[in-house]
Amino acid sequence: MMKEALLLISFLVILVGVAGAEESPDFSPGNDLKIFYSPFRRKESPSWNQMLTEDKSRMEFLSSLAVGSSVVRVASGRGVTQNPTYVVRAGIGTPPQTLLVAVDTGNDAAWIPCSGCDGCSSATFAPSVSSTFKPTRCGSPQCALLPKASCGGDACRFNVTYGSSDIVATVAEDTVALAGDSISGYTFGCVKKAAGGSFPAQGLLGLGRGPLSLISQSTGIYKSTFSYCLPSFKSVSFSGSLRLGPAGQPKRIKTTPLLRNPRRSSLYYADLVGIKVGGRIVDIPASALAFNPVSGAGTVIDSGTVFTTLVQPAYAAVRDEFRRRMGNSTAASSLGGFDTCYAAPIVVPTITFMFAGMNVTLPQENFIIHSTAGRISCLAMAAAGENGINAGVSVIGSFQQQNHRILIDAANSKLGVARELCS
Repeated sequence: MMKEALLLISFLVILVGVAGAEESPDFSPGNDLKIFYSPFRRKESPSWNQMLTEDKSRMEFLSSLAVGSSVVRVASGRGVTQNPTYVVRAGIGTPPQTLLVAVDTGNDAAWIPCSGCDGCSSATFAPSVSSTFKPTRCGSPQCALLPKASCGGDACRFNVTYGSSDIVATVAEDTVALAGDSISGYTFGCVKKAAGGSFPAQGLLGLGRGPLSLISQSTGIYKSTFSYCLPSFKSVSFSGSLRLGPAGQPKRIKTTPLLRNPRRSSLYYADLVGIKVGGRIVDIPASALAFNPVSGAGTVIDSGTVFTTLVQPAYAAVRDEFRRRMGNSTAASSLGGFDTCYAAPIVVPTITFMFAGMNVTLPQENFIIHSTAGRISCLAMAAAGENGINAGVSVIGSFQQQNHRILIDAANSKLGVARELCS
């Protein structure tokens, strides 16, 4: 790792006043299902730059993907974390065994570490004590839905790469409880082996659009609708929320069409048409942001990627205008993957994502990071790869989504965003 990356060992998100807030959502009453930033600790503190590196692995994973109401509370771990993920409490089995599972809008199947898992944490699910656990057999419809599924004896199993982790799992069914709701016969991967540092310590709950996702397996309950508010990375309480089902969703929220891309059918695409820095729309070729169902290009909203990555022409335009507006501010050398840094304190221009039908203006804490000592501030975005399977894909990551209500109404093909302080 480059020497500069050592300065990133414990970046903190700056919490400066809210700027450019969009229309606030109005909620109906509902139960709370808390969601929080993963608190599991590593032996060494991961830096924001390490998270950016893991985001690159995440992009590879995303590219490989070819009416009740329940509100699960979300909270954020602070300081050093094992994974840059947000998690919720879920009860697996009968009686329910509670695990803190990551919520991931870019993944479909749930992956739960089972007892005896090689490379998993000590917190695992014990199938032997669940009266409703049922292995999934080879040849079953659920097995056929999994990519790269194979047969080991009579059991359906699969191997998958998640970020920098390689996972081996068998397929099973059991009851999953979220807040006051129980979903019986839920299909998930019972993880037997996990190698690498990206797999969430207590498992993952997929919120993507594929047939094995939570939304698809609970269509009769949640009607393909959910929203979430991710608290700040610094938050230590269950202050965010994952709201499942159409009841209790915002009554007033700006929306944009939710697009489906057959090249990556699990992901949530939106039509990003432009970006403002300050009050100026930066010069980005329309082709750079265009949604393309043939190539898979477009803009994805993803809770599992930390930092927003923009296709090269878009990032270059945003970065150059940002630098121009910073004017005489004292520039600092690049820090790892962040190439636009300054000596703090600084006053920065606003950044606005312009979608078809709505604008989202980010507060400063959603696009600026500070070093622990407070001496250096960086623009917390990066350029996407120009070649290979990721070419043409921009991703709006969780850092930029903090303290916003993100509404996914797949039934009506709408994506909504509104400012909401859930930290």
